[in-house]
Amino acid sequence: MIYERSREIGGRRLLLQSGKVAKQANGSVWVQYGDTVVLATATLSDVEVPPQGFFPLTVEYREKAYAAGRIPGGFFKREGKPTESEVLSSRLIDRPIRPLFPKELHREVQVIVWVLSADRLNDPDILGIIGASAALLISDIPFFGPVGAARVGRVAGQFVLNPTYEELERSDMDLVVAGTAESILMVEGEAREVPEEEVLRALEFAHEYGIKPSVELQLELQQECGRPKIALEPAVVDEALLAAIRERAEEPLNQWLRIPDKAQRKQLVQDLVERIVQELAETFPESEQTVIEVVTEMQKAKMRRMILEERRRIDGRGLDELRPVTCEVGVLPRAHGSALFTRGQTQALAATTLGTKMDEQKMEELEGDFFKSYMLHYNFPPFSVGEVRPLRGPSRREIGHGSLAERALKPMIPAEEVFPYTIRVVSDILESNGSSSMATVCAGSLSLMDAGVPVKEAVAGIAMGLVHEDGQYLILTDILGDEDHFGDMDFKVAGSKQGVTAVQMDLKIGGLPVEVMSRALQQAREARLQILDIMNATLPAPRPELSPYAPRIVTIHIGVDQIGLVIGPGGKTIREIIEKTGATVDIEDDGTVHIASTDPEACQRAKEMIEKITEVPEIGKVYIGRVKRITNFGAFVEISPGKEGLLHISELEHHRVRRVEDVLKVGDEIEVKLIGIDTNGKLDFSRKALLPKEEGTSQGPSGRDGRGRPSGRSGERRQSRGQDRRSPR
Repeated sequence: MIYERSREIGGRRLLLQSGKVAKQANGSVWVQYGDTVVLATATLSDVEVPPQGFFPLTVEYREKAYAAGRIPGGFFKREGKPTESEVLSSRLIDRPIRPLFPKELHREVQVIVWVLSADRLNDPDILGIIGASAALLISDIPFFGPVGAARVGRVAGQFVLNPTYEELERSDMDLVVAGTAESILMVEGEAREVPEEEVLRALEFAHEYGIKPSVELQLELQQECGRPKIALEPAVVDEALLAAIRERAEEPLNQWLRIPDKAQRKQLVQDLVERIVQELAETFPESEQTVIEVVTEMQKAKMRRMILEERRRIDGRGLDELRPVTCEVGVLPRAHGSALFTRGQTQALAATTLGTKMDEQKMEELEGDFFKSYMLHYNFPPFSVGEVRPLRGPSRREIGHGSLAERALKPMIPAEEVFPYTIRVVSDILESNGSSSMATVCAGSLSLMDAGVPVKEAVAGIAMGLVHEDGQYLILTDILGDEDHFGDMDFKVAGSKQGVTAVQMDLKIGGLPVEVMSRALQQAREARLQILDIMNATLPAPRPELSPYAPRIVTIHIGVDQIGLVIGPGGKTIREIIEKTGATVDIEDDGTVHIASTDPEACQRAKEMIEKITEVPEIGKVYIGRVKRITNFGAFVEISPGKEGLLHISELEHHRVRRVEDVLKVGDEIEVKLIGIDTNGKLDFSRKALLPKEEGTSQGPSGRDGRGRPSGRSGERRQSRGQDRRSPR
């Protein structure tokens, strides 16, 4: 039997359907919004897995090329590993649903979302969140949902619910918000220096008009076809074992949770766990996992109690106090721009590289192909947290953190018309103890300025935390790694002095009152302004000159009809320019030409060559040309690639010349004057017009010289040129 429910949200119909496809999954839902369709499935494994310190949830989001009527590019004509866009959408779905599974569930859960149809109007990532929640809700998998989702834009000062791609182009805000009917759980997005008050209003708008209706729709579907949830066995607790662990860990943890150094504290706790396991090995064999879990829970409880009761944090700071911040720029002598940003035990090294149009990244997305000329890449090596791991490709976390920092800096990147460079920023995390993505924003901003990129102003970021118990909501500024792990919120806010450029929030509790969110945003702004003051004291403005190792780009414009002349047959002409000058040349369809080289003189030479090729010949103007070939009636002289004309034998000298070879040979460079252009665009040159006249010769009005011979327009010449034009040049 097929079950479906629908309602209008954001001016379009949202449809949820189940019972027609993928019926062997524990739960499956077909979601349609406009002509965009996703299939979301949720599946539960049959086998329990041992505790791993995190819930065994896997979320996979994939876009089918046929959804947009496309065939994948490249050698293999099928979908391969997920793109960065798909990875980001997977994270977007994972984050709001992960906290909503019971701790007693020790079986793997897999959520798969496929995009089956894309109308190039509605982004399917929102449907992926709703579909994943609905599939879990109607399945027999224990889940404390549902979760709704909405995207908010702001066009001409007005909020737009679930804006289309075209509306987002005109929007100064792009926020994805997910939550329950009662509160918001997750926020991800970017803005163009929007005030904190407007961000808060956008979240309220998304919750009221997008999240609540989608939650109600899922509950209606669950009433129709929801399956009973499987029963979970409560964990068996050995009270004697718990008491033995707590007795041994109580006093050491009370002391060690006041040690600021992360590595020292971590080592002491590891040694404690090993010692307790050895002491209890005879009475309680195979108790290592329980010891780890109990000690971890004790750390969490003690850290939170210290914050709530003493208003004191692990490193001794107050709740709204920043860690010490230092900034350095120009730390890498050969990089085009570089910066080292350190905040406490978190350190990011950012390097900016400037490239040409040839360095742009081609992006193949369902909504269409485009080229990306600004990118930020984030790397998190294992040594940054004192661990040993194999180095692989970028993880989902690295892709996600890089995307957040990239969006934070994007509003400051100058337009291509102002700064026609491809910009790549790389952030390598050298140390990490809390909010390395926000350190990346700060380091990346400084490295752009150090490279001479004309950014409008600096951007900084800060991560806010939360401890909530007994009706208290204590907001923490600049959280440590343990405060993130044991706390209730990770709220990252980046922006300039003018406003917010990027936000990311994840909650581990049921939700936040609006006034608490408002307080968190304001506290984040105060911290951000402090960091910006330190950054501006280091480098107050972009450097006036680019690095000597960065390419220089010269931009000129030619007529669209002249593009072929510059490229030449089979690319011959443009290759010749590149080979002779050493500069790179890129021509756009509108006739914009970008010339780039680290040598300014190479740019200038290439520019002159292109201008010469595209120059419109003028009668009376003098040109330097090269003799390309010689005939019995004259020589053909090329003044630029593709532009040549006839230098008739009678125009070589003031006296009669019997053979052209007596004066010229192929390859000679000579000065010629353009004396005529016929109706077919053929050029006539003269050499003798540039030579001093010989004594005893003159040219009368009849067109004959002093000896009575016809001057350079004889019938013989016209006949010869006519014969030549019948043969290819």
